[in-house]
Amino acid sequence: MGAYILKRLLQLIPTMLIPSVMVFMLIFFSPGDPASLMLGPDATMEQIAQLRTQMGYDQPVAVQMARWFSNLLKGDLGESIFLNQPVVQAIGEHLGVTMALTIFAMVIASSIGVTLGVVSAVNRGKPLDQAAMIFSVFGVSIPEFWLALNLILFFSVYHQIFPIGGYVPFFEDPAGCIKTLFLPAVSLGITQAAFIARMVRSSVLEILDAEYVRTAMAKGLLYRKVVMKHVMKNAMVPTVTVVGMTFSVLLGGAIAIEMVFNLPGIGRLLMNAVLRRDYPLIQGIVLFIAAAYIVINLLVDLIYVYIDPRIEY
Repeated sequence: MGAYILKRLLQLIPTMLIPSVMVFMLIFFSPGDPASLMLGPDATMEQIAQLRTQMGYDQPVAVQMARWFSNLLKGDLGESIFLNQPVVQAIGEHLGVTMALTIFAMVIASSIGVTLGVVSAVNRGKPLDQAAMIFSVFGVSIPEFWLALNLILFFSVYHQIFPIGGYVPFFEDPAGCIKTLFLPAVSLGITQAAFIARMVRSSVLEILDAEYVRTAMAKGLLYRKVVMKHVMKNAMVPTVTVVGMTFSVLLGGAIAIEMVFNLPGIGRLLMNAVLRRDYPLIQGIVLFIAAAYIVINLLVDLIYVYIDPRIEY
């Protein structure tokens, strides 16, 4: 296990290098000039050129990239142009909102998705199975922002049950935090719950058709006991895989939801950075999201060993 963890950690280096280079090149060749945005429309060409020189944007792309990677190895992601603070600090200040939203949405998605998937599989061909599959098709098809707008219209405008937007920190007011994050989490979680339900249903159906399940049923074991003790235990590996993928998708997909509900998270911070051409902040956030994807995949692979000891790397 230790050798495998070390091997996976070493694989993080080239895996992180590829998105870092791609993001840097895309930002470098994208239209727009942060210097002109900072100085405003009344700035002269001389003032813009002077500011570009101060920020180092007049140097060749190879020099800028080498300087950025050199600072990255030191743990320095640079300083935000418009926030006037280190990128690491800016990400840390907004990370709590995104993580709270992602975890809340993950709880909703996994609880609904796994339950629907198992119920649908054990009731194959019955009305419950058809209803679950209709929900899955509906959930996968609708856009998250469209669902969010309709939830706001119904629960916030018509009935005023939940707030339209804003965020309350959990440690200040747990009930208020849950109330402000409920609609955003549902908007994110429903789509992924439908995806999880379809995958869990397929996994459970495959195991239900296995020979050892038929043997257990032939010996007179209760169907519920067979499902809970044998089927679900062997269906955990693909379930953990899809749940891990869902967490990564939710972390990256929170951008649109944070904009709709005016949540001060990583997604909204990234959108503001793109609009302002805040290159260091864009690079830092994208690099953080890429690292989160890789770490989550690593954790999922490690969980496999504890779920099924027969797995050997």
